[in-house]
Amino acid sequence: MEKNKKNLAKNSGKACLELSNGIKLEGTVVGASVTVSGEMVFNTGMLGYSEAMTDPSYLGQILVFSFCLIGNYGIPIPKDGDFFMSKGYESSSIKTQGIIVSDIYAGCYHHDGGISLENWMKNQLVPGIAGIDTRYLVQVIRESKNLWGRIVSEGSVQQDKTRFEFLKNFGADEYVDPSKYNLMPSVSVKEKIILGNGFKRVAIIDCGVKWNIIRMLIERNCKVELLPWDNDFSEVQCDGWLISNGPGDPQNTGDLVERIRKNLLNSDKPILGICLGHQLLSLATGAKTKRLNHGHRSHNQPVFSLPEKKAYMSSQNHRYAVEKKSIQPGWELWFENANDDSVEGLKHKTKPFMSVQFHPEASSGPNDTSWIIDNFVDLL
Repeated sequence: MEKNKKNLAKNSGKACLELSNGIKLEGTVVGASVTVSGEMVFNTGMLGYSEAMTDPSYLGQILVFSFCLIGNYGIPIPKDGDFFMSKGYESSSIKTQGIIVSDIYAGCYHHDGGISLENWMKNQLVPGIAGIDTRYLVQVIRESKNLWGRIVSEGSVQQDKTRFEFLKNFGADEYVDPSKYNLMPSVSVKEKIILGNGFKRVAIIDCGVKWNIIRMLIERNCKVELLPWDNDFSEVQCDGWLISNGPGDPQNTGDLVERIRKNLLNSDKPILGICLGHQLLSLATGAKTKRLNHGHRSHNQPVFSLPEKKAYMSSQNHRYAVEKKSIQPGWELWFENANDDSVEGLKHKTKPFMSVQFHPEASSGPNDTSWIIDNFVDLL
C-alpha cells in the first residue's frame, strides 16, 4: 500500500479549469504546462485511456475521465517500423486537447513495458489537471447543452497552433469549438496507404479512422486501401467501402457527402459506415443530422438491434445523431439507443449498405458488436 501511495503523481504546480459557464475548478498540473481550450466531454471507462486519448474522434476536446484513478498501467512503448505502433494506440499521437482526472498514477506496469501516462503527455506537449471532482464535472457537462473549457496552469505557454490545422483559426483567449470547422484535414492521411495483403480489398475513407478498424479487417484477410478524405473516389478499385469514424459536425465536411452520394451509393458494392461515417452515409441518402443535448460518451451505451430487439453494449463518443423522421425510403432502422431511442444504425432494404453510430471495433470498450465487421467482410 505504501509503495502504491508513492506512485501517485506528485504535482506542486497549480492549474485551473475555466468553463464557459463561469465555473472555475482548481487542481494540480499533470503533463505539459500548456494552455489549451476545447469542447468538454467525458469518458466513463475504467481503462482504455490511451486508446481514448489517441482516438481522432476526440480532436479538439478536453476529455474528463470519471473513474477515480487513471494511468495505473502506463502507456506501451511504440514498436519501431509498425504502422499501428502498439495496441493501445488508435492513431500516431494524442488527439485530445487535454485531460481532467481525479488522480493519476505516476508509475508504469505495462506488460509490454512503457512509460508513465504523465511522461507521455509531457513528451507530446499535452496538459491535464488532477485533483478535480470528476464525477461532479461529468454532471455539469451532462446538464449543459454546450460547454467549453480552458486549462490554464502556472507558468504555462500557449499551445502550438501548428499541432493541428484547425487550431490556427482560434485566438489565445477564445474557447475552441471544433464543430465550427472542417476537421478532416487535421485527421485524415495525406496520401493513399496500402495495408495488409488479403484477397478482399476494402477502401477506407479516412475521416479519422481508429486503427483497430484496420487491424480487424486485416485479421479477416482483407487488403486495406486507406484514402484521404478528399480523394477522387471514382477511380478507386475495391470490393467494398468503409466510411470511418472521426471528429466534428458531419455537415461541416466540405463536399464529402456529395462525393459519397455520387460515387458510393450509385454502386452495388458493400458499404459500412461507422460513427461519423454513419452520419455521412445517412446525409448522402438525404437524411438529416442533429446536435444532441447530451451526446453519448461511454463504454456502456445499450443499443437494440431491430426488428428482433436484441440488446448489445456499445462504446460511443458522439454529439450528433441522425434524425429518425428523416430516414429515407429504401432504408430501415437497424439499431436504436435503449436510453433515448435515438438512431444507432441503418441498413438498406435491398443493397449491401449499412451503418452504425457506435464502435463495433471497440478499443476500448465491449466487443459485443464485432460481428458487424464479420458480416461486412462476408459481403465482399
